[in-house]
Amino acid sequence: MSTYNTLHAIFHSAREYLNPILKNSKFQDTGVLTPEEFVAAGDFLVYKCPTWSWAAGEPSKRRDYLPADKQYLVTRNVPCLKRVRAMEYSEEDMEDLLDNVGDAWVATHGGRKEGGVSNEPAEIEDIDGEAEGEGVEGISGKVEGLSLNPSGAVAPVSDSVGGGGATSTDEIPSMDDIPDMDEELELVDGSMVEEDDPAAFSSGAPASSGDGGATSGGDNDKILKTRTYDMSITYDKYYQTPRVWLFGYDEHRRPLTSIQIFEDISQDHAKKTVTIEAHPHENVSMASIHPCKHANVMKRIIDHLVENGKAAELRVDQYLLIFLKFMSSVLPTMDYDYTTSMDA
Repeated sequence: MSTYNTLHAIFHSAREYLNPILKNSKFQDTGVLTPEEFVAAGDFLVYKCPTWSWAAGEPSKRRDYLPADKQYLVTRNVPCLKRVRAMEYSEEDMEDLLDNVGDAWVATHGGRKEGGVSNEPAEIEDIDGEAEGEGVEGISGKVEGLSLNPSGAVAPVSDSVGGGGATSTDEIPSMDDIPDMDEELELVDGSMVEEDDPAAFSSGAPASSGDGGATSGGDNDKILKTRTYDMSITYDKYYQTPRVWLFGYDEHRRPLTSIQIFEDISQDHAKKTVTIEAHPHENVSMASIHPCKHANVMKRIIDHLVENGKAAELRVDQYLLIFLKFMSSVLPTMDYDYTTSMDA
């Protein structure tokens, strides 16, 4: 795999080097960007979202058509709280049309059954025993007829009370007969040693379950693990569009494997348009979303905005805001998009 990545990187570098730099703006025509437009869109993204910043990268990998201090964009510690499989439909997630009309509403999860809670009111069972129907007076009479005998058991009043209504002095326990709690504890080096309590809190560190979802220190331990990602956006000279790169960490800041990274990417794109390649500005391999379809998708989004009468509001510096919203379909569990609108 390393040989393949090396050859692919050499081929991509040669292809990018031979491809001429785009000079004229074709933003609304084909969905591509010039290097100057990429920098303008990056500046606007940094202005709108301070979590993003420009990076210079390695000097040996610097691109002359970009400013030295604005080679690519990066945001760090992007939270990823759950895996993509937790959001995907299963076989029981059937869709039912609520109407036979073409634009009918769709009811999802039709095959799922309700679990645990019923919509029907539960029937209250009758109270067993002779107390039913006795009312408050019958219950009070039984309570008044009870008393605690010296052994701690509940007994009728007549068994523990004398005929004159006073308690018998023969049944009062002596203070010497009451056991001392200190005598029950074992003394070691002058200090008391208590027995192990199974309900006591254990200070030991919980063991990791290894599935990237929760730690497992016990049966009831539900501590959520949080993965984080460093996300960067570079300019691809060949495709003339932005390109996203990902480097992930688990909750202990250990780098994620490629298999773990694919767990956080939509399965429609994982291992298809997402590959592990060398970063163009850093000496590290990262997961990358291939930009071969980016221009076509961006063109369709721009056309849709134009059809809705927003052509006058559409500016080239808003390109990356639109682009990141499009990327959320590929990275649905990563909370990197903090923008609410494309207004200036």
